[in-house]
Amino acid sequence: MKAVQFSRFGPAAEVAEIVEVPDPGPPGVGEIVVETLASPINPSEFLSFEGRFGAKAPQLPAFAGGEAVGRVAAVGEGVSHLKVGDRVLTQYAGRGSWRERLLARADGMFALPEEIGALQLAMLAVNPATAWNMLTIFGTLKPGEWVLQNAGNSSVGYNVIRMARYLGARSVSVVRRDDQVEPLLAKGADVVVVDGADLPARIADAVGGAPIRLAFDAVAGTATRYLANAVAPGGSVVVYGILSGARSEFDATDVLFRDVSIRGFWLTVWFRTTPHGHKQELYRRLAAMMTDSTIEIPIEATYQMSEVKRALAHAARPHRTGKVLLVMNE
Repeated sequence: MKAVQFSRFGPAAEVAEIVEVPDPGPPGVGEIVVETLASPINPSEFLSFEGRFGAKAPQLPAFAGGEAVGRVAAVGEGVSHLKVGDRVLTQYAGRGSWRERLLARADGMFALPEEIGALQLAMLAVNPATAWNMLTIFGTLKPGEWVLQNAGNSSVGYNVIRMARYLGARSVSVVRRDDQVEPLLAKGADVVVVDGADLPARIADAVGGAPIRLAFDAVAGTATRYLANAVAPGGSVVVYGILSGARSEFDATDVLFRDVSIRGFWLTVWFRTTPHGHKQELYRRLAAMMTDSTIEIPIEATYQMSEVKRALAHAARPHRTGKVLLVMNE
């Protein structure tokens, strides 16, 4: 069977390659075989190809692919909560999902709702869970309270906007260009501000001087400092991405004299340390929110896995309006 692998670090579209690997064979006790259906190309994939994802670079050669949705193709002895044909999140099987089939432990997996299309389900495990956890772990948002974020037109950004409204809060989203403002407002954003000079002052003006206790940073670099300048005394900036590729900066005066906290959130740590039951509870909640369209992630394009280089080049383009996904075993 085919899988996506990389044998050296570098630009994703250059180092990704299709290779033949052994079929996983029949499942053992407590195992299932899953046919992969679809997987989004997230920013973490580019970092992985470059050897910059996580605490240390993967050992080469390495298989590519994070979150995905798949269909159960075979069930091993002792597995009674899943059946052939059920769709499941391959997140429980770890990285390396860009392959036609994979073998996984059935522990923690559960059948996904049939009402949701495979492409949306493929994006359930990472971005919605990141948004929900950041909105709920780092304090309790009060009705009408503001939450601030940069990369507002990213997939996590879309989820933060919709989930904040679901929780009764309001969102301020920072974007890079003027032409991103109206589309984001149409998606439900309450306030959209274009990055640039005097950003903290313009954010304060946009919310009428209301205190902002919580901000999410996907960019790092100077963006961390701007958000820390904008939150209220005692507020928190949660760094969850490094889109700029730069180290986070912040003013010591914000930390010392205004008691601003710089926190971090990485879904991988949450996934490793959270009991199966709690993870299932969250993903069932998020699936229900997809079913009633509370959350819906825009899709720009899909590619067959055999077109992975084209797909990665597309996903790396600026000014995209949605996710790029790989599809397998249609």
